[in-house]
Amino acid sequence: MDRFDIGLLMFVAALALIALRMTVAGAMLLVGGLGYAAINGWLPLLSTLKTITYSKFANNGLSVLPLFLLMGEFASRGGMNARLFRTARAWLGHWRGGLAVATIGGCAAFGAICGSSLATAATMSQVALPEMRKSGYSPALATGTLAAGGTLGILIPPSVILVVYAVYTEQSVGALFVAAVIPGLIAVVQYMIVVNLFTRLVPGSAGSLARASWRERLVATQEVWPILTVFGLIVAGIYLGWFSPTEGAAVGAFVTMLFAIVQGGMRFKGFVECLLAAGQTTAMMFLIMLAAELFSAALASSRMPAELAGHVAALNADPLVVMFFIVVVYFILGCFMESLSMVLLTLPVFIPLLLTLDFGLSHDAKLVWFGILVLMSVEVGMVSPPFGLNLFLINSLAKDVPMRETYIGVLGFCLMDFIRVALLILFPIVCLWLPGLR
Repeated sequence: MDRFDIGLLMFVAALALIALRMTVAGAMLLVGGLGYAAINGWLPLLSTLKTITYSKFANNGLSVLPLFLLMGEFASRGGMNARLFRTARAWLGHWRGGLAVATIGGCAAFGAICGSSLATAATMSQVALPEMRKSGYSPALATGTLAAGGTLGILIPPSVILVVYAVYTEQSVGALFVAAVIPGLIAVVQYMIVVNLFTRLVPGSAGSLARASWRERLVATQEVWPILTVFGLIVAGIYLGWFSPTEGAAVGAFVTMLFAIVQGGMRFKGFVECLLAAGQTTAMMFLIMLAAELFSAALASSRMPAELAGHVAALNADPLVVMFFIVVVYFILGCFMESLSMVLLTLPVFIPLLLTLDFGLSHDAKLVWFGILVLMSVEVGMVSPPFGLNLFLINSLAKDVPMRETYIGVLGFCLMDFIRVALLILFPIVCLWLPGLR
């Protein structure tokens, strides 16, 4: 068996083990270790394990991850989800399908301080789902909105996925955050349009709310404007060079902690629980990253990604066709895998392929554009029937709602996602204009 065949077998074996319910980190460590040893020997494997463990985690840039995770924990502990939802309801609740529209707005705002799709969906469901049920919203609209709205957690910066992608591809975290802003805002508007169309096409699917007074809106806004200001400061500060991504994450975590103490009533016990939760998630992410690094080293030794890229280049296929194929792969994988694991598993194969394609973009612009495309494709997979992870999460929280209803409710959002991904593939300027890349 030659090296290319070993690399191909590794990729297939890793997917098979994950499908058999082995943890993603365990599958990549096992397959990557065996593949590396088969190509280079056992002693080089031990030497590589020692080297990559230090070189990977001695990177100061990774310290931004636990800080952003801690910021999300403080926001949840401080009841930030409820405040964001109340503010969105005050401003948007009188619209057609107002509570669902407010849920989309709340998810977008919470995603700006969370960075996780599943966490955003689960957290916002606690406050939005009871409210929509009380107001007579159909199960399909309520659960579909929450499943789709949760994906804004990874699309609205700061995003954990983008930080990991930036470290892997050696791109600017600030540029990736800014590049995600316009696609994120487009997604919010699209989702609100879906809610409006759903309520028009399915009469009686949503209750109505009275328009809030300006005083009620201002009172609601006072509860959340500090954290929204912090979000703007973090993204603008990182991109404009006022502080590093780590410093920005530290500022965000500290201010969010103060917010949780002063307005959310968080005490020392809650503070410790936030630290433990962020630490556990960080440990899980770092283990996956270490496994992915070994898996990537084994694939590189097999030369499978480079040879695959060469074969594709020899076909002279239209680069856009290749990109659509890559996006479809992410759609499929997103139905079965958690987002970070999926990205780290596939980047060693897709990045070499991407760099062989000519889109008329600079090296950095191409990698930033691809990062946003990966992020959006992962998001689509997480809500695509029949196996989107967000669908199962929301359905587990609304146990009395048949899964069929959730499928129906999310179809319109999926259609908008497909349109947005196609728009970004055809017009990279959508995400490259704001960071000034070409």
